[in-house]
Amino acid sequence: MHQQRIIYDDTTVRRFILASVLFGIVGMAVGALVASQLAWWQANLGIPYTTYSRLRPLHTNAVIFAFVGNMMFAGIYYSTQRLLKTRMASDLLSKIHFWGWQLIIVAAAISLPLGITTSKEYAELEWPIDLAITVIWVVFAINFFWTLAKRHEKNLYVAIWFYIATIVTVAVLHIVNSLALPLSPLKSYSVFAGVQDALVQWWYGHNAVAFFLTTPILGIMYYFLPKAAERPVYSYRLSIIHFWALVFIYIWAGPHHLLYTALPDWAQSLGMIFSVMLWAPSWGGMLNGLLTLKGAWYKLREDPVLKFLIAGVTFYGMATFEGPLLSIKSVSALGHYTDWIVGHVHSGALGWNGFMAAGMFYWLVPRLYGTKLHSTRSADAHFWLGTVGILLYMVSMWISGVTQGLMWRAANPDGTLLYPNFVETLLAIRPMYIVRFVGGSMYLVGFVMMAWNLWKTARAGKAVDGETTIVVEPPAPATEPAPASAPKPGWVQVVTGRPLIFAIAILTVTMFLGWAQPVRALVLMGAIVVLGEFAWMVTRRDREAGRPSWFGLIEGRPLAFTVLTLIAILIGGVAELLPTIMLKQAVPAHGQAQAPYSPLELQGRDLYVREGCYTCHSQMIRPFVAETQRYGDVSRAEEFIYDHPFQWGSKRTGPDLHRLGGKYPNLWHYTHMMDPRATSPGSNMPPYPWLAEQRITVKDAPKKLALMQRLGVPYSNADVDGAEVRQKAQAEVITADLATQGVQVAWDSEMVAIIAYLQRLGRGPQDLPAPPEKAPESPGRLPAATIASEEAR
Repeated sequence: MHQQRIIYDDTTVRRFILASVLFGIVGMAVGALVASQLAWWQANLGIPYTTYSRLRPLHTNAVIFAFVGNMMFAGIYYSTQRLLKTRMASDLLSKIHFWGWQLIIVAAAISLPLGITTSKEYAELEWPIDLAITVIWVVFAINFFWTLAKRHEKNLYVAIWFYIATIVTVAVLHIVNSLALPLSPLKSYSVFAGVQDALVQWWYGHNAVAFFLTTPILGIMYYFLPKAAERPVYSYRLSIIHFWALVFIYIWAGPHHLLYTALPDWAQSLGMIFSVMLWAPSWGGMLNGLLTLKGAWYKLREDPVLKFLIAGVTFYGMATFEGPLLSIKSVSALGHYTDWIVGHVHSGALGWNGFMAAGMFYWLVPRLYGTKLHSTRSADAHFWLGTVGILLYMVSMWISGVTQGLMWRAANPDGTLLYPNFVETLLAIRPMYIVRFVGGSMYLVGFVMMAWNLWKTARAGKAVDGETTIVVEPPAPATEPAPASAPKPGWVQVVTGRPLIFAIAILTVTMFLGWAQPVRALVLMGAIVVLGEFAWMVTRRDREAGRPSWFGLIEGRPLAFTVLTLIAILIGGVAELLPTIMLKQAVPAHGQAQAPYSPLELQGRDLYVREGCYTCHSQMIRPFVAETQRYGDVSRAEEFIYDHPFQWGSKRTGPDLHRLGGKYPNLWHYTHMMDPRATSPGSNMPPYPWLAEQRITVKDAPKKLALMQRLGVPYSNADVDGAEVRQKAQAEVITADLATQGVQVAWDSEMVAIIAYLQRLGRGPQDLPAPPEKAPESPGRLPAATIASEEAR
């Protein structure tokens, strides 16, 4: 035996903390700006790059991937080395990971305000950046699993389980959702369309929250909370059940974002059922965290680290109660598209992620610089300022969201809408937008106080790397047999373990019963069996002395553990996605299918995506009387079959646009884009005058049609060859109509293209109206009835 000194790589940890704090301030500052824009439209500043619709994706990406992402990596690098008692496998890979991730963030910060976006929520970055994310994630994975291979601690602690699940699942989610065909270095189109694209996107979107914002932070909780409390984790068995149940169930829940949409009912029901089931494992993890402090609650009075960590876990419990609640169809009918969802998301982001980050930073930085925290009083002030800020934010959005939902559906005794003008709702909730801005700004101030406190702490000390000493046993001679009392379990025992055999047997029998379709049989029985088996597995111990449990076998085998985790997350993804993508009967049609867009309409659609119109407008009319009265016929799945990507939206700051085509004349759309308040008094939409000045790239039309042809849109070769001619002909019809009413605009202006797209929504090309034969009596002015239109934003 000999002793070996190990010096940990804490330089990388310090770098990720610094990046997280800096980008956190930037992301939250942008969030405060976009919050102010909802209350005061003038805060859009009148330039393309600072509109709400362009900055909102920048805010979400900065907070998720720059702030939480860097915080997550800092926690993983610090805890992994100490749990495995080894230095990270490669300093070079750690450096590539850090600098590569920061370059990706900078690329996002540049591209999103420029309108370079895919429009897919939490996945807006275009394909070159997506490729870079893939490469850097692979670098991170190699470094992590290489470190596992050279560890000096046999068994894997619970935090490592969550890190493994994060690495594996995020890779799967990112690759599938990012599948696209590039048109140019700055533009691509999703390979999925309509219903399929919506399901894939929210399978990704929900599980990005699950496996980027939840599972790694749970791993961090399981490491740093016991450290800060100086107590062991409350229950090891509960952590096992928590992990496997969460990993298996979470992946199914994505469709709850699409309740009452054109998504097939079976997929909606699956999403709702599994979302409600998530309640149990989520609260299991919360209770395991809170009860870890059993016997040490008195420390909350003096330790700001524990204040933040315990409050963070509490907010996690609140968010994971509210999430399943919002997944119930009747509740979703009221809350979807409203600010209630915004409040729910921010209770998790600010309360769970933000407070866990603050607690981890306050605990880590003094140790990374060999000193004490500069100001405990400042940290306490940060805690209370942040807590009050979150509560103001959440409560204001709850009130705003419920108000929206009730006003949209409110009816007179005769059945007509009580509030037919959408802007009435907007005016009613404006005070809540101001409260939201105040609450978010308070949270930002507290975060800046933390940055100052950490900076002063670092300046008071000097960077130190942690170290440990381990005892290394020399390898046994090849001729020396292993001790009989400690047999090494083989792979056969892992693969033939009773839990796996029992689960496979039940699933096989179910498939042959024939009482349900194979996929549904797999879903219903698989969920029950897998969850039941894992519960049984961890509570039973082999009675024979010296024989570990089945979980004990895989816990010390990273490869087996990773493979089983991958299988657990793939079951749900395959069962939901494959039927929808590959089987026509899984997405039934109920009417006439969508016709392909004309070249000009396709150009206009790309402008709609560039300007981020989907952040404020939906294109999905749900099967409610109030919605059909307000917007028109219910949206059908077959009406989106050529939408690459889909544009259903997730929030209505303005009205739904799916049946907008033909509702208003071209002049109304022109006036609305130039000055929204001229058509919709009280609107908070910014003007878009640059659309009238900037030009489309005319020669892109045939390229776009050719690429769509490759994606399965039925354009003929003649359509592709004649795209420029058709584009100009349709544009000249619109410009001629505007000219008769006193508006002069170039045929190839972006304004004309986006008008063409808006006039197409909900209609086929054959339904477009003929140009007016004569100008109205008052050229250049809209009729009063049109200006007061009840559906204007």
